[in-house]
Amino acid sequence: MERKRHFLLAIFSLIFLMTSGFTVVGHRGDPVKYPEETIQSDNSAFNSGADYVELDLQLSKDGVLVISHDDDLYRVTHTHAIVSQNDFSSLHQLKYDNGEHVMSLSELFEHYKNKPNTKFVLETKIDHSTDSSYELEDKIAETVKKYHMEKRVMIHSFSAASLFHFRKIMPNAYLILIVGSLKRINFSILPQVNAVNVSSDIVQDHPWLIRWLHKLNKQVFVWAEMDESPALWHWLINRNVDGVVTNFPATGFKYKLAKMGTRKYEIDRDGTYFGKNKTPIMMNPYVRIPQKKHIYPGQKLHVSYGVRVDDQLYYQVGEKTFISAEFVNLDLTKKDIAAYENKEILAKPQVEVPTYSQPDNQAKTGKVLPANKLYKILNFNGSPKSMWLYTKAGWVKADDILFYGFFNSESFSDYRDLPKISRYNNIALVSYKLPTSEKQTYFDNLQNTLKITKEAF
Repeated sequence: MERKRHFLLAIFSLIFLMTSGFTVVGHRGDPVKYPEETIQSDNSAFNSGADYVELDLQLSKDGVLVISHDDDLYRVTHTHAIVSQNDFSSLHQLKYDNGEHVMSLSELFEHYKNKPNTKFVLETKIDHSTDSSYELEDKIAETVKKYHMEKRVMIHSFSAASLFHFRKIMPNAYLILIVGSLKRINFSILPQVNAVNVSSDIVQDHPWLIRWLHKLNKQVFVWAEMDESPALWHWLINRNVDGVVTNFPATGFKYKLAKMGTRKYEIDRDGTYFGKNKTPIMMNPYVRIPQKKHIYPGQKLHVSYGVRVDDQLYYQVGEKTFISAEFVNLDLTKKDIAAYENKEILAKPQVEVPTYSQPDNQAKTGKVLPANKLYKILNFNGSPKSMWLYTKAGWVKADDILFYGFFNSESFSDYRDLPKISRYNNIALVSYKLPTSEKQTYFDNLQNTLKITKEAF
């Protein structure tokens, strides 16, 4: 009987390997754009091309499955609250910066139950060397079955004991062992799991591991900080890994398309052009000949498809109408940018601010924003939490600069009206007299530096 069960697991794993392709898992949703493990963050990950969203589960004092990576919720809610020491009714009152409340697994499944393309990787945050109870696993299984999510979840964990228990109570579950060391991969646990989620350091040091695990009919996922390093992504794609768990699902999706040889994919979302000047459209992104028609500032657009050409993304906004994706925003609203759109920016004192050819971490130009020079903000991209600003010098990250021009009560009134998640605190609080000569003494530079406040609050 035991041999038959292992055989079925191997067959199921092999079928999954042949049919799933390269899988993109958004680590805690889309945490660079939105607060992690919120509906907004999860939606952003799915909209960016993630096949799955990864979430962490812990038990509250009264036994509710709480979605949270940390024991203490201070990092994400600014309030000290230990999950295991508080009832869910108290935890549920706490809010993330986007206004969402701390959530239970039941609430998540309730929200997504009628959206069959949304799938999840659930991580058990438990150490069975100190906690002998399997209440966490039992309640996860109960909730998954209650919402009929069996075919829409995978379960991964650092805890082999946790995965062994799941194999008993959910025999057909897709289980993944997370490993940060080769010592954790052994033949006592491998027969119980369908895949191994390996740190990028391990697979780079031991590339044979991917081929070895594949021979055992185990999928290989890779997790890392995934800071959008092109070298790491190219290395992973060329080593034929089965998927990535990444903080940058849009980048993972880009490499998935490259692996599949796909250029065009469906988006079907509304967007806005926030540029200050009209911009020409093109009939074909492969030829890119500008047309006499234009997109105008503030114009609403419906993006039907995305097309990647020469590593650049274009949006189709009409039957034969395309525009560079860098100039169309799908995540920012007019309210998110209202306080900033007529302002200028300035490099932070003594800081080299990198510029980018596109609002993409992989598009760094190698140049920096000139110091002691003001630039008008000409366009916006990104999300409220991770905003990009377009200037004549190129794209820059909002976190890297100082916003310049908040010198009256009206400006600060607009600033206070911003949603909390959109409120950047890197603001120059006083007017800054720009140098008229390139030659500056040490005391001139010191005085200029002191006139700029690096952070407003």
